Amino acid sequence: MTRLSMPVRVLVWVLVTVLLYATLTFAQVAITAVRDQAEPSDAILVLGAAQYQGQPSPVFAARLDHAAALYAAGLAPVVVVTGGRQPGDTLSEANAADAYLQARGVPDTALRLEVDGRTSYESLAASARFMRAEGITDVILVSDGWHLQRSAEIARSVGLDPHPSPAEGSPYGTASALQQMVRETAGLAVGRLIGFRRLDNLATASIIPGI
Repeated sequence: MTRLSMPVRVLVWVLVTVLLYATLTFAQVAITAVRDQAEPSDAILVLGAAQYQGQPSPVFAARLDHAAALYAAGLAPVVVVTGGRQPGDTLSEANAADAYLQARGVPDTALRLEVDGRTSYESLAASARFMRAEGITDVILVSDGWHLQRSAEIARSVGLDPHPSPAEGSPYGTASALQQMVRETAGLAVGRLIGFRRLDNLATASIIPGI
């Protein structure tokens, strides 16, 4: 039986380690995607998504409806909505969310807006800064399930204590959801290695697109 050379053995071990790391990371993304960890907190923090002239996209509306239900259940006295303007928008995602939630019974006094973030990292970092001024660190983090593990780890990195709560009724089909989870697995795996702020800078510069 031919023994593998040292370089080949090292390569095999590297490949096995990478595969194991990716598999475990994917499992964490998948588990968080279906596990609601909401509990009484200082605030509900909703990550933004596309909106069209003030009308939240189906993805965004599902997140906002979930946040409204959590607020109505008395799990937090404050709802933070995030998201800036994408190219061509006349209104920020947060402003669209503000109007949507007020129409569903969340009072203006309970709402806080983060209107400049272009990415999850930017929105979470900016939200953390103004929430700390109010003494808010414990948050129910609302997004699509596939998005929550990476978002929760970003939130921890900027000083928040997140409790992930996946929005129900995601409009993504099975294939799209799987694609999103694979992308999130890649983003989470890389972010843990190089830091989420650095990953966000690389993604914003299109050096690592799609994360």
